[in-house]
Amino acid sequence: MFGTANVYGWGDNKGRTEEIIGTWFAQGGGRRDKTVLATKLYASMAPEDQPWPNFDRLSALNIRRAVDASLKRLQTDHIDVYQFHHVDRQTPFEEIWQAIEVLVQQGKILYAGSSNFPGWKIAQANETAARTGRLGLVSEQCLYNLAERRAEMEVIPAAQEYGLGVIPWSPLHGGLLGGAIRKQAAGASEGRSASGRTADALADPAVRAQVQAYEDLLDKHGLEPGETALAWLLTRPGVTGPIVGPRTAEQLASALRAVELELSQEVLDGLDEIFPGPGPSPEAFAW
Repeated sequence: MFGTANVYGWGDNKGRTEEIIGTWFAQGGGRRDKTVLATKLYASMAPEDQPWPNFDRLSALNIRRAVDASLKRLQTDHIDVYQFHHVDRQTPFEEIWQAIEVLVQQGKILYAGSSNFPGWKIAQANETAARTGRLGLVSEQCLYNLAERRAEMEVIPAAQEYGLGVIPWSPLHGGLLGGAIRKQAAGASEGRSASGRTADALADPAVRAQVQAYEDLLDKHGLEPGETALAWLLTRPGVTGPIVGPRTAEQLASALRAVELELSQEVLDGLDEIFPGPGPSPEAFAW
């Protein structure tokens, strides 16, 4: 499965990642038939200095424009899972589902999914779809990992209730859960652990102590941090599979090893102690 978005590449390179996938599909060899393809729409695809209505969000017109443009860049005739990258507070779901139904009938998409939706928006989307006899959302792509577990309170329960597969993004929390302190001590100069969000997070003494406890626990059990963080997600109810963004072949191999990794109850309990979740809703905040 490949997951991307029309805006990825950003700035003057908007659409570039879709083009890369399309070039790969064009090489043939059954590549497209062997791939589940997901892409997203919402952000503006107009030039940065030329904002214009209906070149962003989820209006019926933008949905029609965006899917045709993505299909051209991806060099394919259909998208398996077409995802809403964010909630649109201006467009009613009646309009959104009408536009999606047309695309399904045209064979341009098979299913619709959401990304970064709160639990109540998942409910609203699928209740609106049900009233009009439509399938609704089949997946939710959300921020979810050991260090960021707020999705457990509302988003994941809503997804489970409505039968959506959960596809966590940033499963290593920008590299923080991939052995960041170990790599920092080794003098790593490349990748996300060396700068940006991970470095900023480790500058917080409380976060650094938490990550150090995490790495110490895994050292005790002979486990690799990145593989463990991915394996933990695969144990979570409702999770179909996390999205990985490997930069090297070695990182890809490490991610694949997580599929076969079985975490003991002792390790799982230790991870919960270091990174406690919010607890079930409404009990977590009601009493």
